[in-house]
Amino acid sequence: MYSNKTNVNILTSLLVAHGIRHAVVCPGSRNAPLVHNLSQCPSIVCYPITDERSAGFFALGIAQHTDQPVVVCVTSGTALLNLAPAVAEAHYQHQSLIVLSADRPAAWIGQLDGQTLQQPGALSPWVSVTVDLPDEDAWHCNRLVNEALLSATADHHPCVHINVPIKEPLFDFSVSQLPSQRIIRRYIPAVCSNLLPQPLIDDLLAASRPLVVFGQLSSRRFHNEGVDYLFSHVVVLHESLSPLLGISLVDELLQRLPDDCQQALLPDFILFVGDSIVSKRLKHFLRSATSARTWRISLTGDVEDTFQNLHAIVVGDAERLLQSLSFSLRQQRGFYNRAQASYRREWLMLLTQAQSQVDVCPLSFSEAGAVRLFEQQLQSVDYPFEVHYANSTSVRLANTYAKGHPVWCNRGVNGIEGSLSTAAGFAASMPLDSRVFCVIGDLSFFYDQNALWNQHVDGRLRILLLNNGHGAIFDQLPGLEACPVHDSYVAGRHHASAEGICRQHDVTYLQAADMAQLQQGIATLLQQESRRPVLLEVLIART
Repeated sequence: MYSNKTNVNILTSLLVAHGIRHAVVCPGSRNAPLVHNLSQCPSIVCYPITDERSAGFFALGIAQHTDQPVVVCVTSGTALLNLAPAVAEAHYQHQSLIVLSADRPAAWIGQLDGQTLQQPGALSPWVSVTVDLPDEDAWHCNRLVNEALLSATADHHPCVHINVPIKEPLFDFSVSQLPSQRIIRRYIPAVCSNLLPQPLIDDLLAASRPLVVFGQLSSRRFHNEGVDYLFSHVVVLHESLSPLLGISLVDELLQRLPDDCQQALLPDFILFVGDSIVSKRLKHFLRSATSARTWRISLTGDVEDTFQNLHAIVVGDAERLLQSLSFSLRQQRGFYNRAQASYRREWLMLLTQAQSQVDVCPLSFSEAGAVRLFEQQLQSVDYPFEVHYANSTSVRLANTYAKGHPVWCNRGVNGIEGSLSTAAGFAASMPLDSRVFCVIGDLSFFYDQNALWNQHVDGRLRILLLNNGHGAIFDQLPGLEACPVHDSYVAGRHHASAEGICRQHDVTYLQAADMAQLQQGIATLLQQESRRPVLLEVLIART
C-alpha cells in the first residue's frame, strides 16, 4: 500500500520509471509518506541513515560506485540544510544526488509553525534544477518531476532538488498501487550523426493522423530544403512567425469550425518544432489531443510541454533533424497510407477555404484593413526589407495577412514593451538601401516611444501605427465587459497622437483617417525617400 498524497505517488512512480534504484532515507514525520513509498518499491533499495549530513555523503558513496543517480530523502526544516556539504561535493565531482525534501504547505512558511523555512532554492548553487511540487495539479507535478529526473540522469550527472509540500494528515497509506505516469524521454543524437531515435520514426509510421507544428523560429536558423518529402506527406501547421511561407490561417479555420468537426481533425502524432505559438485556439485544440504521441525538436532539450501531452524531446538543430526524418521516411515502404492521405487532404481543403474567405472579405478602414493593404502593397516593392510586428493585436493580424516574407516579433515573453526599439536596432544594422517596417499598436508605441530618441534611427525605419485609442486585444476577452472600469483602467483608453512625438524626434509624420488617406499613406510609407524615419498613424474610431 502507498500514501494517499497525489504528489508523493506521482514522484514515486516516476522515480521507478526513470530507473532510480537506490535511496538513502532519513527519519522524520513530514517525510514519512515519501520514506514509506520508497520502501514499498521492490526495485528501489532503501538505506536508513539518521544523520542527514552523513546520509548525504553515504548517498555520494553509492553514486560513486554505481555511477547512477541516488536519492537522499529528508524531512522538513533544517534537515535539508545538512545536505549542503554533500551536495556541493557531489556537484564538483559530477555525481548525481536527487534530493527529496518534505515540506510544510507554502501557507505555513514564516508563520511560526515548527520546522519551517524557505526550502526551494536552499541548495541552488549546487543543483541544476529545483522544483516545488504542487499538491493536486497532476499534469504540473508530472511535468516538474520529469524535468528534474531528466536532468539528474543526463550524461554530466547534475544534482537536483525536488521539494514536496505535504499536508496533514500524513500517515494515510491506503492507496493500493502507484498511478501510471507519463514518462518524458530525451534523446541526444551524436553531433556528427543525422540518426533520429527509432521510437520517433516508429511513432510516425504508426500514425494515421500525423501533424507537424511550427512555432516561432528564426528564418535565419532554418531553411526547408531537403524536407520536401516529409512536408508533402504530413499536415504542416504554422503561423507567420515560423520560417514557412505557405497558408497559415489555422486560427481562422478553428474559429469557424464547429467543435465536432475539430474533434475529427485531432492528430494522433504531433511533431512540434520551434518556440512560441500565438494562437490560443491552436494550443487549446492540440491540448485536447490527449492520446497523441507528441515529440519536440529543441536546441536546448528543455521540457516545454506546451500541449500538455509531451512524450519525448530530440535535442538538436531542427533543419538537420527534419532533413534526416524526411530522408528516413523516403526509405520506408508504405509510409503514406490511405488514412494519412485522407487526413492531409481534409486539412488542405479547410485551410484553402479559410484563405478564400479572407480574400473575399471587403477591404475596410480598420486595423485589419490597414495591415491587409500594407501587406498587399509590400509585395510590389523592389528593395530588401524586413517586417517587425508588435505583440497583441498586431501580430495576430500578421497571422492573417502577412505572406511571402519572414515576420519578426518579441514573442518570447509576449510583452508590449520594446517592439519599436527592437525594430530600430534591427534597422540600424541593415544595409542603407533597405527598409525595416514596424507594425505596432498604440499602447505598444507610446510605451516605447523613446525608441525614436537615439542617434541611430534614420530613413531605414518605417512605422505603421494602428491607433484606436486603447488596447484592442481587451475587446476580445469574454467577461471583461462586466467590469465597469474595463475600458479606462484595463484597456488603457487614451486620446494621444504620435504627431507631437514625431515632431520632437524629427520623424516624418503621415496620418490616415479614412480609406483614401490610408491608401496614399501606405504608398508613401513604402516608397518615399527620407533620411529620417517615416511614421503613418492610422486613426481608427472606436466602435
